[in-house]
Amino acid sequence: MTQAAAGLEDVVAGVSEICFLDGVQGRLLYRGYDVHDLAAHSTFEEVAYLLWHGDLPTRAQLAALNEQLAADRVLPPAVVDIMRALPHDAQPMDVLRTATSALAMWDPELLDESPEANLRKAVRLTARLPTIVATTHRLREGQALVDPDPKLNTAQNLLYMLHGKRSSELNEHTMDVALILHADHELNASTFAARVTAATLARIYDAITSAIGALSGPLHGGANEQVMCMLLRIQTPDRVDSYLKEALERKEKIMASVTASIAPRTPARRTCASSPSSRARSPANRSGGRCRARSRRA
Repeated sequence: MTQAAAGLEDVVAGVSEICFLDGVQGRLLYRGYDVHDLAAHSTFEEVAYLLWHGDLPTRAQLAALNEQLAADRVLPPAVVDIMRALPHDAQPMDVLRTATSALAMWDPELLDESPEANLRKAVRLTARLPTIVATTHRLREGQALVDPDPKLNTAQNLLYMLHGKRSSELNEHTMDVALILHADHELNASTFAARVTAATLARIYDAITSAIGALSGPLHGGANEQVMCMLLRIQTPDRVDSYLKEALERKEKIMASVTASIAPRTPARRTCASSPSSRARSPANRSGGRCRARSRRA
């Protein structure tokens, strides 16, 4: 009898030129560029352009993208009102999902399904999701909201809106690298959910809302939240060994933020330890090509 694969692990579900992921060999490529090179030499905005268009931007193209992102970061006031009406103890991912869905109602191009309009919507979503995250945090803390600064990039603005002041150059650099490393993840659970929704000819906001719902699950992006909860329980480095020993004796699961499919990003995180000023803004060396995307459980 033929054995059916459990879930969708290693089931070929599509062909992608956007991302190639090999957790065994530790390779992660965006449009053929090694993520390690991109993390060392590019900005998140350059990587976003690369994923959308297939090539790294020229200076003029990057300037145009930065201008559009800056213009789109402010949330519609009605969406902020909706967020204010939500319970203050609501889970941040639930708020992100709800606010993202609500953004659709104030998008002037909502009914335009042309590729050009959908690309502009993608830029607006990329600009506004960090604003939603920061707004959620400040509402939960009872703090005044901070408007985005049009002179700052995505990483800088996220930290600025979260804390109400500019962060250190190292923190901003670290956030920028983190955004690059999480920019694409082949055909993971949330991407698969988005593609299933989009395949019904639903709109881009519906697909992204589906993806956020999948990402919130404890076996996907929610695993990172559980890792943070565990670290808060441990409190200090000297308690790590005893905490893990006791948890294993109780047969509790030890949540981890690094899996086989995420492992290729781990070496690139070392970039965060280098001086931000050492990151040359030059295109990375390109390698690889078309890939066969496989969905995974998480």
